Amino acid sequence: MWYHRPVINEELLQSLPNLKIVASSGAGIDHLDLKLLSSYGVKVSNTPFVVSTDTADLGMALMLASSRRLVEGYQIAVSPDTEYFPADWLGAEVSGATLGIVGMGTIGYKVAERAKAFEMKILYHNRNRRNKEEESAVGAIYCKKIDDLLQQSDFVLLSVNLTPQTHKLIGKRELELMKPTATLINTSRGLVVDQDALVEALQNKVIKAAALDVTYPEPLPRDHPLLKLKNVIITPHIGSATKKTRRLMMENMTESIQAGLAGLPIPNEVL
Repeated sequence: MWYHRPVINEELLQSLPNLKIVASSGAGIDHLDLKLLSSYGVKVSNTPFVVSTDTADLGMALMLASSRRLVEGYQIAVSPDTEYFPADWLGAEVSGATLGIVGMGTIGYKVAERAKAFEMKILYHNRNRRNKEEESAVGAIYCKKIDDLLQQSDFVLLSVNLTPQTHKLIGKRELELMKPTATLINTSRGLVVDQDALVEALQNKVIKAAALDVTYPEPLPRDHPLLKLKNVIITPHIGSATKKTRRLMMENMTESIQAGLAGLPIPNEVL
């Protein structure tokens, strides 16, 4: 499967009686009905680890681009109407700011490693607390309650899998807990955020800005209000989009398929 295609439903499974394995690109598995696949004896694999470095890089890129207003700055610099650069056109500092990471898995932890180099204070919320050595290595502080993280962070970065528990994890209440100077960064899945609540929060300056690599749907309708807001950066779901990583994803999928057909243990099997 690439970009969630083909759609794996009961009709397709019935038409493929010899199917042994579905190899899906990327880390997310929210597009797969694992119970249905299991009922047909079909195994599933994904490529969670090879995407982590590039996705962490993009998370930092979105944070820097949003805070330093790079998109707006570019537009000023190239506009035919620009006669001078305004001295009061300012962004926000990243170095020394507080970053709250929601979801400290492989990607979230790699973001923390990068943020440490920016001397950021790092908070994180996760289902399971990391061990003390891992926390110490990046200087991360665990927040058992997501509310504590939201209230303290200058930047909130979402790096969770989409599950029933994380569906619209960030809604009106959570956005109102954030600082009015805070920025929301989402590199996970669009449905982790209540998009209507986010539009309202951005329009009413409940939070300062958002930087999104994911939305729902993708792409957004061309008249969607998020596309009209100056305090939003949206990229086209490019977390893993580098030549090297996309090739590694293909290699991972091929290895899983070969193992599945040979009856061997499947690398990156989704259980």
